[in-house]
Amino acid sequence: MTLSKTKNYYLLLLVTITIFVSGCGNKYENLDLSMYRYRDTKNLVRFVYDAAQKLQQNGLESLEYFEKNRDKYNTKDYYLYIYDIDGTNLYHAGMKELENKNLWNITDIKNKKITLLILNALNDKNNPHGWVHYTWWQPGKFYPVPKSSCNFKIVMPNGKKLFVGGGINYPHEEREFIRIIVDDAAELIDKKGKSALSEILAPTSQYNYRDVRVFVFRGDGKPLISPVANNTFLDMNLLECVDEIGHKPFAMAVKKLKSKDTVWEVFMAKNRYQRVLVKKCMYIRKATMDSKEVFVGAITDLPQPPWAG
Repeated sequence: MTLSKTKNYYLLLLVTITIFVSGCGNKYENLDLSMYRYRDTKNLVRFVYDAAQKLQQNGLESLEYFEKNRDKYNTKDYYLYIYDIDGTNLYHAGMKELENKNLWNITDIKNKKITLLILNALNDKNNPHGWVHYTWWQPGKFYPVPKSSCNFKIVMPNGKKLFVGGGINYPHEEREFIRIIVDDAAELIDKKGKSALSEILAPTSQYNYRDVRVFVFRGDGKPLISPVANNTFLDMNLLECVDEIGHKPFAMAVKKLKSKDTVWEVFMAKNRYQRVLVKKCMYIRKATMDSKEVFVGAITDLPQPPWAG
């Protein structure tokens, strides 16, 4: 092969590779996953997004495709479901017995109304991928497990509205999950004032799941919703509370919030199983309750490697 032909060959190869890579990238060019830290989370969102795109393009005719490829949409990690906006299940890759049933009033073991949670999440501007958290069971198993599901709303050409989703069992605790509920809780307080507290405190609300709960406190450290108890009779000042190495995360967060609207604070806690120190993260933002400034927050695990993907 001459030098000229060799250059042309490699030039053509480079162009081909560039087109191929570019084409692969375009598939998710409108899907922002930058807020997630774990590969499993990103893969689940892509999984549901792909199905939503297929449903959007081909309408209800896609149901035949999903039915014929049930194994593809029922993996060891997650499965796909499709619902009419009224709560009727149209397709369930993991539990076929649920198909054609209206599950509007279905609840989990803790009485969370799952369908209602999903519909609220789909209409939440703070929750672009429709995340909900509840307790469910794996197909073929007999015990409940923690679950997080992402969901997308689809509007058919004829105006019919559906939602498609998928969940993952034993999910990693993404920082994005608490960002969503804290931002929502702050907006609710801004809108309703003190009356929002009972809604935020409700155990069946979106603001409480697994070991996570939204808390609210005043600038002097007095809890309005405590991060550790279901009432506020305790004489607690959060600004004086310390972590396992003596840092005051609440006080540090409030200090930073003098010049910011939101802040992430990392602190040390004991792992409840191994009794070793682990890092936790806390997201806090400002809100206004009856013309007075309050602070709204939640705590979750700090993402641990390996998590990139």
